[in-house]
Amino acid sequence: MIVNMGRPKEHDEETRAALRAATERVVSEFGVGAFSVRAVAREVGTTTRAVYSLFGSKEGLLVDAMAQTAFAFLADGLDALGETDDPVEDLLAVGVPLFRTLVLEHPTPYRIAFQRITPGFSAGPEVVEARERSYASLRRRVGRVADAGLLGEKTVVEATWEYQAMLEGLANWELRGSVFRPVAAGEEERFWREALLTVIRGFRSA
Repeated sequence: MIVNMGRPKEHDEETRAALRAATERVVSEFGVGAFSVRAVAREVGTTTRAVYSLFGSKEGLLVDAMAQTAFAFLADGLDALGETDDPVEDLLAVGVPLFRTLVLEHPTPYRIAFQRITPGFSAGPEVVEARERSYASLRRRVGRVADAGLLGEKTVVEATWEYQAMLEGLANWELRGSVFRPVAAGEEERFWREALLTVIRGFRSA
């Protein structure tokens, strides 16, 4: 008896992950202008066909895949952090270590997702899903601060966006390097924590 096993998958999740990693390396080292489908495919040892099969287009790999990497990193990281009995500490943990780790370990996905360094940024459905999942987790943590009576007159939505703005401001400061830093090397994490605490304490008096 002949059993038809079907055609094997030519481009699998391992190839997808390798292409994402190669894109991140190329852009981190040489900039967005150096990115090309051919260069990334060559680095992975596959064909340009694999890129279009897995990501749909050049933009699908450069923009959507990198942005999804950033937002999924945050969403998965928040799930892994869990929650304690201290809502303030739980909110601080979003910034340090999680958001700062994203910025330092994956600066290219961060820049594409949050700074929109690629022209014509248009988030696909997978990016939107990951972004909304990460935002919902952040908002839930801010909501716990509100439940503890620590938001003053701020709404949860307002406080969430203000906290997010501080996270992005600290990230941009960190990525600029040491030229404009007001703290000594090794003190950056403390600086993040104190800045974020200032924002949280400010909610109560607003």
